[in-house]
Amino acid sequence: MKFTQVMADAFQNLQMNAGIICDNFTPATGTIGNILGATTGGFTFNSNPTYLDFGEDVDNCPPNTWQLKRVSYYDPAISGTFLTISAAVSKNLIGGADIPSNDITHVVPRGNLESTDFSDVWVIGDYSDKNTGDNAGYLAVHLKNVLNTAGIQWTTTKDGKGQFSFDYHAHYDLQNVDDIPFEIYCKAGSAN
Repeated sequence: MKFTQVMADAFQNLQMNAGIICDNFTPATGTIGNILGATTGGFTFNSNPTYLDFGEDVDNCPPNTWQLKRVSYYDPAISGTFLTISAAVSKNLIGGADIPSNDITHVVPRGNLESTDFSDVWVIGDYSDKNTGDNAGYLAVHLKNVLNTAGIQWTTTKDGKGQFSFDYHAHYDLQNVDDIPFEIYCKAGSAN
């Protein structure tokens, strides 16, 4: 049974359940902000790195030599499906849009993007065997300057719930181009 063992701490290191997507999260306290909506089918996060291989055209240098490999950029993204919708979520899914102050039920798309169309999103899931109470474990991904690049997508079915797909992509900021637009926090839970 040498090669069929399970790590002794496997259950302490599992990420469980579908998790949530919210607008703010404080890792030090585990405090969540506003949940953007109920989801179905979980979600998928991918950091989507693009690499440069500076050795690929160098004579006598094998491709994929690690010393000559560099990260060109990341395109961090989270995709999934909301089941709940509101005017604010519709605006968020459209990307470039406004809600007039005289009619908060009206979402008006526009052809240009403004800084207010980009916002941070946190994806947080239960982590470890201690995932309840004030000291709950979590795995959290902070995506910076996100925009739903797929536009609003609404799917209905007979006798079913409406579904609203999202494909949020994080973006770099020209004011700090060295800041990678995502970060990850992984905190094991502890006894209360």
